[in-house]
Amino acid sequence: MLSQRTISLVKSTIPLLSDAGTAVTAHFYQRMFTHNPELKNIFNMTNQQTGKQQFALFSAIAAYATHIDNPSVLQQAITRINHKHVSLNIQAEHYDIVGYHLIETLKELAPEQFTPDIEQAWREAYALLADLFISQEEGLYQKTQNQVGGWRNEREFTIDTIVKESENVKSFYLTPNDKRPITHYQAGQFISVSVQPEQSANTQIRQYSLSQSPKANHYRISVKRQGLVSTHLHQLNTGDTLTLYPPAGDFVLQNTPNEKVFISAGVGITPMMAMLEQAINTATTGKMAFIHACVDETEHSFRPFIEQPHANLSKEIWYENSDAGDQTGRIQLSQSKLDLPLTHGEFYLCGPTAFMEAIKQQLLDLGVESQRILYEVFGPHEAL
Repeated sequence: MLSQRTISLVKSTIPLLSDAGTAVTAHFYQRMFTHNPELKNIFNMTNQQTGKQQFALFSAIAAYATHIDNPSVLQQAITRINHKHVSLNIQAEHYDIVGYHLIETLKELAPEQFTPDIEQAWREAYALLADLFISQEEGLYQKTQNQVGGWRNEREFTIDTIVKESENVKSFYLTPNDKRPITHYQAGQFISVSVQPEQSANTQIRQYSLSQSPKANHYRISVKRQGLVSTHLHQLNTGDTLTLYPPAGDFVLQNTPNEKVFISAGVGITPMMAMLEQAINTATTGKMAFIHACVDETEHSFRPFIEQPHANLSKEIWYENSDAGDQTGRIQLSQSKLDLPLTHGEFYLCGPTAFMEAIKQQLLDLGVESQRILYEVFGPHEAL
């Protein structure tokens, strides 16, 4: 437990953090990668270039300082970060490195304001937070490792089959090289792929949603060609090997009889396919609605499965630049022809952040309670 004095000292730095903004985290990452370049093999360097990682870390630091006297309010965000860390194989020693550079960054940016007393308070506060993350993540590691087919750290898989799902999306069916069983996962979770493209000086780790309900002997990821790693994957062939970390993620299909609505855009359809397939195969699931948006029919992945008739499932496809779907333009839920369970249903969202922000606001405007809106953000955690 932190003393009241420590809590007060940390809270006193909130104006300092607010004034500095993401300059704190930009300086932190530059410092850390200079002194510990091996961490470039873990962190997504593309997110460094876009500023997403800096913003996410700054938001987390500011939130912790604000709620340091009641960190339980941050548990949902902490859980989501735990899963991202596990997917990157973050270890206890990494927290020591991060903590050291965080404290040194604050000292360097505000030497007069960051007094020895405040430095000690932040050391205590960071140590408490690090212990919380380490213990919760160790629990996730052990849970996965102890499952049938579970493992820890890296495991080699072979690309068994490649299927083109749409103009820019390919599905990769992956089987374990050691021929041992693979662990079960929850529909909606993702798996991390570790590769080193020719254009990259570092190993690159990316998370991809598992795009079908769990199968006994393989995993399926479905990848849109849009960046360094995804372009590399699109150039691979059957028989090539990929390094995977175990499945993770807290955006999962809830085991409830409630009506479910899946709303996605673009490649955000991938976790929805796993959830939808799982829901279809679950006898206790009630009515379902599936709403998907993409540019046009050439970008519409998984059309054969979606177009199959399924009991209790209604569907609506929105094409932004084509009238070949059910609706034209961007999704406007107030204009949907589906009977949506606004008063009691569960709504699952996945797609670009701006898309999800717009859909969440539409749902709130239609009277859906925020706790019934679940979502997944690709990349660093963000709140909608």
